[in-house]
Amino acid sequence: MVRGALWLVQEVGEGKTFTKEQIRLAFPGIAQADRRIRDLRAYGWVILTNTEDATLTAEDQRFVKAGVPVWDPVARRAATQQKALSNKEKQAIMERDHFMCTVCGISGGESYHDDSNQTAVLSVTRRTTVRIDGSEESLPVTECKRCRSGSSGAPARIDEALAEIRQLEAGDQRRLLRWIERGRRGTTPLERAWNTYRRLPAEAREELWSALQD
Repeated sequence: MVRGALWLVQEVGEGKTFTKEQIRLAFPGIAQADRRIRDLRAYGWVILTNTEDATLTAEDQRFVKAGVPVWDPVARRAATQQKALSNKEKQAIMERDHFMCTVCGISGGESYHDDSNQTAVLSVTRRTTVRIDGSEESLPVTECKRCRSGSSGAPARIDEALAEIRQLEAGDQRRLLRWIERGRRGTTPLERAWNTYRRLPAEAREELWSALQD
């Protein structure tokens, strides 16, 4: 797995694709070398297949982002010692988050508006969180793979969120509290109409546009 990680970083490069045949050539005589590379996902490495990215073939994979430097014994040990979540716990966390990415709000299996070739795949990850008293804790959240790969790695801060909320006007604060209580954001009629329009195929949008001009 360590050799596979170094190969991805040094030979493939983030954002680039590779094939199973390239893995076989890079690691001759190593049984299930592709599986060892897939094991890197447990350490935060983002590697997509055609299941998550429709632009890929069944033979292709895309190395999106490196995770824990598994060649560093200290970093690898720290990641391994972190309590692993059971499948039951992961299911409960996804239910808590309404089976939606906590970053962008997309649901599992839904296509991205700006890239219909990619389908959202949700997973439970840990995010470093700074509490109000300044202490840090690694807390589980539901994220889609795209948001996870695009994350800067900066911790989530409760104090910053609280400061942002307190700067809102009283009416906006009350509206936000209703969203928090319901566990989802409310939408205006204008936003609902826009979302309905966005879901139409291109030709149907043109027909709608023509009807609106009458």
